[in-house]
Amino acid sequence: MSGPWRFLRALRLRLLGPEKQHVGCDQFGNKYYKIPKHQTWAGQTIPEKRLVDVVNQEPYKYEVGNLPTEWEAWIRKRRKDPPTMEEILKNERYREEIKQKIQDASENDSLLQTRECKEGLVVEPVQTEIKGHASAPYYGKNEPSPDPSSTAKTFQPGSWIPPDSRNK
Repeated sequence: MSGPWRFLRALRLRLLGPEKQHVGCDQFGNKYYKIPKHQTWAGQTIPEKRLVDVVNQEPYKYEVGNLPTEWEAWIRKRRKDPPTMEEILKNERYREEIKQKIQDASENDSLLQTRECKEGLVVEPVQTEIKGHASAPYYGKNEPSPDPSSTAKTFQPGSWIPPDSRNK
C-alpha cells in the first residue's frame, strides 16, 4: 500500500515541486512559508523561495511597516534563520525606547532654545513673510505693469517698442 503512495508522491514532487513549508507568523497575522531548493523533472535546480501570505490581500492597501523588519529581512534572504517572536518583541520595545528618547531630547532642546532666547544669548528666529514669487513679473509690486499689453487679436509684430532705458 505504501508503494503506490510513495510513487505518486515522488511523481507529484517531480512535476509540481515540493510543498511550501510553514515557517512562522507575525503579530499582524501574516504567514511565512519557504519552498526548499529542489530539482525539476528536467533536472534544473530551483533555489529556495520564501513567501508571505499577507492578511491584507489588496496591494493598494499595503503600507510600509505591515511586515516586521525582521521578517522582511528573512524574506529578502538577508538573514538565514526566521526570526522568533521574542526577538521581534525585544526589537519593538527597543524601537519604542528610542522614540521616547528622541521625543525627550527634542523637548529638552526646545526648552533650552526658549531659555537662551529669553536670556538674550541667541537671537529668536525671524519669520519671513512671503508676498509673491521671484519669477513673477510684478514681484514686490502691488500690480503688474501696463507696458507691454496686448491681446492676440490686436497684436502686430513690430508695433511695440520697449522704452529706452537710457532716457530715464
